[in-house]
Amino acid sequence: MTPAPRLRLAPSLLSADFGALGRAVRSAEDAGADALHLDVMDGHFVPNLSFGPALVAAVRARTRLPLDVHLMIAEPRRYADAFRRAGGDTLVFHVEANGDPRETIRAIRGSGAAVGIALSPETPWERIEPVVGDVDQVLVMSVHPGFSGQAFLPEVLPKVTRARARLEESGRPSDVSIDGGVTVATAADAARAGATFFVCGNSAFLGGPIAQNLARLRAAVEEGARGAVR
Repeated sequence: MTPAPRLRLAPSLLSADFGALGRAVRSAEDAGADALHLDVMDGHFVPNLSFGPALVAAVRARTRLPLDVHLMIAEPRRYADAFRRAGGDTLVFHVEANGDPRETIRAIRGSGAAVGIALSPETPWERIEPVVGDVDQVLVMSVHPGFSGQAFLPEVLPKVTRARARLEESGRPSDVSIDGGVTVATAADAARAGATFFVCGNSAFLGGPIAQNLARLRAAVEEGARGAVR
């Protein structure tokens, strides 16, 4: 059996104070974050607008942490090179986006970035099953993409378990990521289901010092992982 990757926390900068983004990046790094998550929205694939390559580049200049760039956009292939040049380490695209997912995987690999594939809560697992063995991360959305602050949807957890089992079968030590409504309680549930990469927005940046928030989250995912489904 291929061992799962180590458990990692990735604060989402969508929940940070945009007026002091550099400070938020430094505080997340100092607090022990394992990566930073950046949500890219185009106003078409989701009804919202957010970060572009220029902001990714600005974050890249202020941290050595890996940048996990979530492309909630209609044409991820078209922008793969731009986000890689800006400093994205992993580019995560949605299976629901335009085009053949295998072509998008090749385009992202060709840019030099690691590849992640995401599926929204309403999307059946079968949409990504054929390409799970070709990616470095499977991102299971536990909220509807496009807006922060939504409540966690527990009905997606079976997809997390299926993704972990499928990756172990394929022999790839890839991450299973959970994104949306991640709190101390829901992070533990996701870890038990097999998640290894936890995108944390409000639970990282709000409600107390980020170091304290991440420490609580890390303790929760470690406890959950000890009872993980195998």
